[in-house]
This record gives sequence, C-alpha cells and structure tokens, in this order.
Amino acid sequence: MNKRLNVTQHNTRPDKKAIVLLSGGLDSATVLAKALAEGYECYALAFDYGQRHRAELVAAERIAQSMGAKAFKVIKLDLSSIGGSALTDMAIDVPDAGGSGIPVTYVPARNTVFLSIALGWAEVVDARSIHIGVNAVDYSGYPDCRPDFVAAFERLANVATKAGIEGHTLHIATPLIDLSKAEIIQLGTSLGVDYALTVSCYKADNDGLACGRCDSCHLRKEGFAQANVADPTAYKETS
Repeated sequence: MNKRLNVTQHNTRPDKKAIVLLSGGLDSATVLAKALAEGYECYALAFDYGQRHRAELVAAERIAQSMGAKAFKVIKLDLSSIGGSALTDMAIDVPDAGGSGIPVTYVPARNTVFLSIALGWAEVVDARSIHIGVNAVDYSGYPDCRPDFVAAFERLANVATKAGIEGHTLHIATPLIDLSKAEIIQLGTSLGVDYALTVSCYKADNDGLACGRCDSCHLRKEGFAQANVADPTAYKETS
C-alpha cells in the first residue's frame, strides 16, 4: 500500500512538507484537508497495527487518493502481540460506552509508536512537521491525546533526530486539539471533506459499516447532530 499519488507540486520547501497520520477516520481526514488547504505537500501515513478491522485502512487509502496526497504509506506493526486493548485483543469486548477512567479501547503507547515512525519518515522526505488529529475536547480519555503529551514528544523529536540537531526544528501540529467534534465537522465540511469516505467505528465490518453503538460512533453521531450537518455514515444498526 505504499503509493505515490497524483501530484502537482514540485521542489517543495521542507517547511511546506508534512507527514499526516491518516487513520481513515473523521478527524484525520479533516487534518489532511486542512494541511492541504494550507499548501502543504502531504505524505499520508497509516498503520496496520493488528486492529480489529481493516476497513479503516481501506478508508485511509481512498481518502489519500481522493484528496491528492503526495504519497500514501501503510506501516505494518503487530501491537496485538502485546494486547492490552479492546482494539487489538479479540478477548476484550468493545464496550457500547466509554465509561469512567481510561477506556479499554486505549491502545498502550499507540501514538508514541506512530509518531516515532512518522518522525523517521519526516527525516527521510525532509519534512518539518507531523500532523496528527489528537483532540482534548471530545475524545475518549486517552492519555496520548493530551497537549502535555504532544509538547513532550515535540521536545523529544528535536533532540533525537539528525534534523533537530542540525537546527531544523520539527513541529508536531495538532490543529484539532481544542475543537469539539461538531467544530471539527464544520471545519472539514468547509474544506470539502467527504465524510462518507471515512470510518470511525471501533467495530466496523469488512464493508466499513458502523455499529452505531460504540463510544466512537456516539461521538461521531453527536458531532454531526450538533454541527447541523447530515450524517453520511453507513450504519449496521441504529441506536
């Protein structure tokens, strides 16, 4: 799935190149659209990490293709080998609601691992920023979606890389971090994002149909309702 897509940009400056983490969901699609609108040459990066379904990877590829990313790459990992999450361990059920505390859908160290690999690719393509759709407002309580985590990783990036040591500052861009889900949807809609292409559900089937019951589906439904935007999600069932 490592693909070079149609591009119109050439000889792009490093400060206008970006690695965009693209999960196939609503938030990351919005991040990609915003980066492209700001003139970045975008290298979209997805991960096959042992998650419950591959529908989100299919969605990520079609989003990258339709939006015109410079390249699309899927890195294969096996976080299911350590388990610890309902998204990577089939013995742990995905709950219908997030509940209190850090939910079982949290994947241990996922964003740390993803950002580390994105950092490596950024050095290879000479990109100065990594864009990720973490959110500290309408989110599921994951510790690696907080501003403190992002700031700490950015500091690490600038002492752990050749680029950083040579004075080429690397930035972790989090354009959605202070937005509600409704505000994210409104932003994406203004940028022309086709949310019908996205898959956010933790329990989507092979066709990308959403369960309509998990925490991610609840947040997505509420976001579209509050944004007063028609929900294009294809659901297996309604609740």
